[in-house]
Amino acid sequence: MSERSSYAPGTPSWVDLGSPDTQASSRFYGALFGWKAEFDPRPEAGGYGMFTLDGKYVAGIGPQQNPDMPPFWTVYVTVTDADATSKQATAKGGEVVAGPMDVFDAGRMAVIRDPLGSFISVWQPKEHIGAQLVNQPGTFTWNELATTDVGKARDFYSSVFGWGADAESGSDAAIFTVDGGIVCGAHKAGDGEFPAWSVWFAVEDCDASAATAAELGATTVMPPNDMDFGRGAVLADPQGAVFGIGAVKEEVQGA
Repeated sequence: MSERSSYAPGTPSWVDLGSPDTQASSRFYGALFGWKAEFDPRPEAGGYGMFTLDGKYVAGIGPQQNPDMPPFWTVYVTVTDADATSKQATAKGGEVVAGPMDVFDAGRMAVIRDPLGSFISVWQPKEHIGAQLVNQPGTFTWNELATTDVGKARDFYSSVFGWGADAESGSDAAIFTVDGGIVCGAHKAGDGEFPAWSVWFAVEDCDASAATAAELGATTVMPPNDMDFGRGAVLADPQGAVFGIGAVKEEVQGA
């Protein structure tokens, strides 16, 4: 399903970018994916904005909060109670590093660090349900965790978000499910790979989109190649935020 009006609890539902130059980032992603940026003019919004595609919200953007970290994309998971989820994350060895807190009338959120060091956010929706378009070119389609211990990560996220694991999951990789449907995945981090969640966006032609991104100033981290889900590439935008693009098979789309 491409257009969404709600998400089942436990489903990744939103992604946003922290950038040191939101205007430059907006131009880059606008040229690459056809997004338009709409920034909230209220001072208390802190310069946060929304990307739209065909008039639908697809992702967010805001100023980079921590200058000691590289710019990065954040994954948000829909929950029914951000406070209860935060307490459960702490009880299972995670750390709540921000919130829980209300975001105007849009929803309530918190930022969690899992026991292995990866950050993920929780989203209790009110007026903002998350992405209104997913799994079509120019929208997010997959989230993947690189971690040092897949089994430990699986136990943590299963306890916090109620995720199940696909039958093909093992010690080096996992496919997470909600109500039997695939929502995201994990793999054991390779040499030099930092434990973190990544965001992947759907494209029609991975090779052509990777070439366009390079022309716009992106760096190729992993060139286009055939993968289990389809054909994908990993890029770093001109400000340094890493993301994936993929022509993804319908049966493995996660959002």
